[in-house]
Amino acid sequence: MTVVLRRVNRLLLGLAGLLLVLGGGAVLAAATDLPVPSWWPWSGPSDVLLTTAQRQRWRDESWWWPVVIAVLGLVVLLALWWLLVQFRRARLREVLVDTGDGEEAVLRGRALESVLEADAAAQEGVARAKVSLTGRRGAPRTRIALHLEPYASPGSALTALSTEALAHARTSTGLPALPAEARLRAVKHRARRVA
Repeated sequence: MTVVLRRVNRLLLGLAGLLLVLGGGAVLAAATDLPVPSWWPWSGPSDVLLTTAQRQRWRDESWWWPVVIAVLGLVVLLALWWLLVQFRRARLREVLVDTGDGEEAVLRGRALESVLEADAAAQEGVARAKVSLTGRRGAPRTRIALHLEPYASPGSALTALSTEALAHARTSTGLPALPAEARLRAVKHRARRVA
């Protein structure tokens, strides 16, 4: 489903970009007095978007301006929503687990994330952990943010994460591999006073 949405999104973005480039190029060509197609409504730099007669045509209609404002507002809201969706990272909702009898079971992605978070946060020197699953159902990937205590060793934290939390998740789900991207941050703390 996410592959289809990604393709539709790319297609819509490509069409919107193409229309904007073609429209902008035609307006620029008309404004600089270059030749434009005969069907194009503006043919020179002195042409206007709406003539006086076109602007005043709907002036006496009480419904016209509220409809125009509502439609333009809806277009702006849809464009903002679409922009915000571009920055959202798709989380994996479910993971396929091999049951060993030739069948597959479905594991909720949030359940695996919470177990990984608990295992990672239980490590020595880790204050808290945040895990998100991405990728495909049969080949998930993990993004892990570890917040380390001031005394923690980053190398030891990564080794423990790989050999304990990720290894436990791989064996319990039966996945041959579980690639991970780990980001380490130090927890803010007060400076110690030295006497």
